[in-house]
This record gives sequence, structure tokens and C-alpha cells, in this order.
Amino acid sequence: MDAKVSARIKTRPPHRSAVASNENIQILGLDVHRIVCPAAVLMIVALVIYSVSDPASAGHFLNKAKDWTIVNFDWFYIIAGNAFVAFCLLLVLSPAGNVRIGRGETRPEYGIVSYFSMLFAAGMGVGLLFWGVAEPLAYYTGWSHTPLNVPKETPEAVHAAMGATLFHWGLHPWAVYCIVALIIGYFAYNRGLQNSLRSGLEPLIGAAHKGWIGHVVDIFTILLTTFGLSTSLGLGAMQAAAGMHHVFGTPNSFAMQAGFIVFVSVLSALGVGAGMHAGIKLLSNINMALALGLLIFVIIGAGVVSFIAGLGSSTADYAEYFIPLANWAGRKDSEWFRGWTVFYWAWWASWAPFVGMFIASISRGRTVRQIVISVMIAPTLVALLWMTAFGGAAIHQAESGVGELAGGIKDVTLTLFWFLEALPFAQLTSFLAVILLAIFMVTSVNSGCLVVDTLASGGKETTSGFQKVVWAAVVGVVTLVLFIVGGDDALKAAQAGAIALGLPFMALMFVLMLGLFKALIGEHKKRAW
Repeated sequence: MDAKVSARIKTRPPHRSAVASNENIQILGLDVHRIVCPAAVLMIVALVIYSVSDPASAGHFLNKAKDWTIVNFDWFYIIAGNAFVAFCLLLVLSPAGNVRIGRGETRPEYGIVSYFSMLFAAGMGVGLLFWGVAEPLAYYTGWSHTPLNVPKETPEAVHAAMGATLFHWGLHPWAVYCIVALIIGYFAYNRGLQNSLRSGLEPLIGAAHKGWIGHVVDIFTILLTTFGLSTSLGLGAMQAAAGMHHVFGTPNSFAMQAGFIVFVSVLSALGVGAGMHAGIKLLSNINMALALGLLIFVIIGAGVVSFIAGLGSSTADYAEYFIPLANWAGRKDSEWFRGWTVFYWAWWASWAPFVGMFIASISRGRTVRQIVISVMIAPTLVALLWMTAFGGAAIHQAESGVGELAGGIKDVTLTLFWFLEALPFAQLTSFLAVILLAIFMVTSVNSGCLVVDTLASGGKETTSGFQKVVWAAVVGVVTLVLFIVGGDDALKAAQAGAIALGLPFMALMFVLMLGLFKALIGEHKKRAW
């Protein structure tokens, strides 16, 4: 046997498939937890029926719940986001950063390029593609209010737009993902507990985390993941169909949108069935290469000198506006603040369970410090490059009266394609954008399905490929039912529900964060001896 392979087998932590084996049952050939899986499926079905039976009523109720959490707990969201960033920086600077995720001398399974590609594709690749043009332009033109009430379409508005956009896509969201990844990774791969957020409760409530409290956490995570992915897939289908219609004249119809959902679902099933290396890793690497190609094209097409100057300016804008935007007290721009920043923080929270758990699964062998730096700093730098290239050039088009963006945002789903239309080879780059959108969605659904499958099976990571494919089908079917029967209203109702659930998740994270720090310090002291 090859020495390197032998070493990897020896150092890899023992598989924990037996963690909940006595609580698992066989249903239609699927190996699932006897409580978590049936309860989660029943709740998914109930929520889908509720959303599509009366989309207007469901939307009204769930939007009221979302608005109530955002209006009454805006301060909590901002404090929590700031605390998570501070906590991650503390881990980098403290001795706890030396702790390696994994037992013994476990070493990273994935190289830095593949590792970064996978975490980025799962975390927010779709969002950057969708909002890279639209968000800075929205702030600059006052499409939906302006950050800190800066006068729209002024030189100051340019700086505020870039600073606010980077604030939303920089350190804060990745801190949420990073903490979830560390909680799950440490307790699963160092303590041998179940691969779930429930394990983070063990230092606080002991063996009780294996009981009904842990079941509730797992069911909650499955619901957030399923509906977070479904709403993103449905809204992504709307952008893809609108873009194809605008560029190639194909029908912007329910059939095209549903076709996109089916296409992504089938690719997701193939990818998740193929496994991590042959599926998710390969797709993530392809997607990052295509995204890099599109980024380079935009930089060249919009002007390299302008991009370099904008890069320095955007960095300064992020630093200048970081503290004012992180402040929650005495804000005069409450409509913008709640409609954008607090909404984003709640949305990141709704995605954090599955993105964080996925990051944990690919981070074994790295130290806490390495994970924090990789997960927070590298994506923030990519967001800086992307937003400067796309957002900065879009604002310049609006300022200069170039193309469709001269009139501001008319249709947010078409903003990216209008931007590309003003550059050379518009049809080619627009088609590439649609392909990127599809593959980014595939990688997000893939990673989410792996997480749901692990939770539904009681913490097992080596279930059959068929079982993983079933969960990809579930996400696709939920999206199609919401989209076809309830339309945009049902999708937005489901999204509002997921965002409302972000509040209790943020509160749970505070508790888990304290338990993690205590455990990491104890681990460091033990290893020092």
C-alpha cells in the first residue's frame, strides 16, 4: 500500500456511523433517524401545503413574522454580527487557534484551491453573481433608499455604495459560517460526537443533547436548509429565464423557469450521487475557473486602470464605512438599515447551518486559525475584487449614461445582463453568466443535500448515493411545487419564513459560541501538557 495512503487511513478519525445507529430505521431502503427524518419530512410537507394552498395569506403571515423580527430585533442582529466577527478574530489571536480539527495528526484532505472553491461556491457564489451589479447600483441611485441617508447620485454616494456592499458581503457573513463550521467540526471530529449543531450543546447540557433538544435542533436545521435552498433556486430560475429571454429571445415563461429548476436538480442529483471528489469538488473547481474568466473579461472590458484605481478606493470605502454601518444605535436610515443590513444578517443566519456544516466536512486537518483565515479573509478579498469590477463599472455606466443602466434599476433580474450588454461580446458573456448561475446553484444544492442527508440519517456521513440523490430530488420537488402552484408569492413566503427563523438561530449561536471557546481553550491546555 502507498505510504501516503496508509498514513491518511491511520490519521483519519474513526467513522462515527454508530453514533445514532440504535435510533435509525429503514424506510424504503433509506437509513434514517427514526424521529428526526419523519418529523422533518412531515413539517416540510405541511409548510409547502400551507404556502401553496393560500399564497397570499401565507405570504402575509410569514412576512409579518419576518418584519416583526427585523423591526424589533434589528439591534440584536447587528450586535450578534459584530460579536461573531470579533470572536473569529479572537480565535486567530488566541492559543485556541492552534487546535487542529481532527484527531491525531489528521492532515487536510483538499488542497487550498479546491478547498476555497468548494466553500465559496457553497457559501455565496450565486449571491455575488446576482447582486454584484444590482446592489452597488441600487445604493448609488437610491433604488431602495441609501445607506446612512447619503444623497443619491453624488460622489459621496459612490463611496457609500461600495462601502455598504462590501460590508454586506465581507467579514460579517463569513464569520457566521465560520463559527458554525468550527462548532460542528470540533465536536464531531475531535470529540467524536454527532455531525450536527446539537453536539455544540454537549459542554452546556451534557448527554441531554442526544435527546429531544438535539432532535429539535436537527429538524430546525433541515427545515432552514431545505427552504433556504428552494427559495434561492426558484429566484435564481427567474433571473436565468429573464436573462436568456433578454439575450437570446427565448420565452420568459413558467416552462423555462421550471426547466431551469429541473436542470439544476438533475445536475445536483448526479453530482451528489457521484460523491464529494467526483461531484462537488469537480463542479466547484470548474465554476471558479469560469467565474475567474468572467471577472478578468469584465476588468479588461471596463478598463484595467479604472479597476486598479477602484480597488484601492473600494478598500478605503469598506474601512471608512465599516464602523458607521456596524452601529445599531441612533440610525437615521432605518428603512435602508432594516431592509438591507438586518435582512442580510437574517438571511446569512438561515443559510449558516448547512453552509457551516459543509465547510466543517471539508476542513478536517486544518487548525482553527487556518480555517478562520481561509473562510473569512479569502472570500472577503474575492468579494472586494468582484464588487469593484462589476459594481464599480456599473456605477460608472450609470454616471456616464451608458446603456440601460443609465436609467437606474428597472428590473433587478436583468441588471447583470444590461451591464454586460454595454461591454464587448455581450451574448457570449451573458450566456456564461447563465451557466455560472446554474452551476453555482448546483454546488449549493449539492452541499445542502449532503448536510440534510447527514442530519436525517442521525449523523452518518457514508450513506448510499441513492439516499443523497433522494434529498436532491426533495429540494427540486419542493421548489417546483412552490414555484408552479404558488408562484413568486409562495417562494417569497417561504423565504420570509426562513428569515424569521434566523432570529432563534442567532440566539442559539451565541450559546454555542461560548461552549466552543471553553472547549477549545481546554483542548489547547491539554495538548500543551
